[in-house]
Amino acid sequence: MSVVLKSLTPVQSDSGFICMTLAFLDLPCARRYRAFNMSASRVLPQNVRPFPPHCAQGSLPMVTDSSRSEAERSLESSSVQSTPDATLPGVFRSYFDALLAAYGPQHWWPGRTRFEIIVGAILTQNTSWANVERAIRNLRAARLLSPAAIRSAPSAKLALLLRPSGYFRQKTKTLKSFVKFLHDAHGGSLTRLFASPKQVLRDQLLSLRGIGPETADSILLYAGKHPVFVVDAYSRRILERHGLSLPRAHYEELRALFQASLPSDHQLFNEFHALIVHVGKNYCRPSNPRCSECSLSRFLPQSTLPST
Repeated sequence: MSVVLKSLTPVQSDSGFICMTLAFLDLPCARRYRAFNMSASRVLPQNVRPFPPHCAQGSLPMVTDSSRSEAERSLESSSVQSTPDATLPGVFRSYFDALLAAYGPQHWWPGRTRFEIIVGAILTQNTSWANVERAIRNLRAARLLSPAAIRSAPSAKLALLLRPSGYFRQKTKTLKSFVKFLHDAHGGSLTRLFASPKQVLRDQLLSLRGIGPETADSILLYAGKHPVFVVDAYSRRILERHGLSLPRAHYEELRALFQASLPSDHQLFNEFHALIVHVGKNYCRPSNPRCSECSLSRFLPQSTLPST
């Protein structure tokens, strides 16, 4: 079985190429999460297809105004974008095509269960993923990778296991806060949790201690499979360097920018964000960026190209 994201794919006819609604991204379903590390495949599998280059920019599937959030509808009056709104779908389409062709699917988020993904989203705040993996291994060895186990574990023991992730006392409190909320509001069931309306659940997550917008959206997207785009430091840096946003733009403005410019599908948001992280870590670095080696280099404004 496979999951198909609808889009426009060119089909040859007697009069040339025409666009028909077929498949944009076709990824196999799996009962369990496939990845246990964050390595990227360099080969583009046959079942993953980028946006077709023959389709006109204006023919991309778009979120209608009636389905947009308040943040998205107010995007036109914000200072986020420096390019005309009509060009953004084509820009993001081209970026995704280039990234997917160059680096392949990223198989995110690494985790064996939905709860492990949630734990990773919380622990990855202000630290590297290598440190998160060490902390998760500690939890797994102690048989504490379930909501009930975290809830009943003494805070001192939990903090000791989380020490490799940094800020371990604060993260202990955040994990305890989350599992208490899960138990009290949803009977400890992740299925019931993620069955909640997306915006209602997002507001609930943001009300919890230690969970900000990026962590909440990571939980919604990667564990809950809700179509919410995750904006992080890598996304912000790439947008700014490519002239698509101004410095210090609000998180919600940037999130609305992505969501208003892309088909609303959790698999697309998942893959796009993971590819952005790969580029941010390896090429679009805060200092000494490797622009000439990056697959997005051809989209850079001339004024931001590093001098040689």
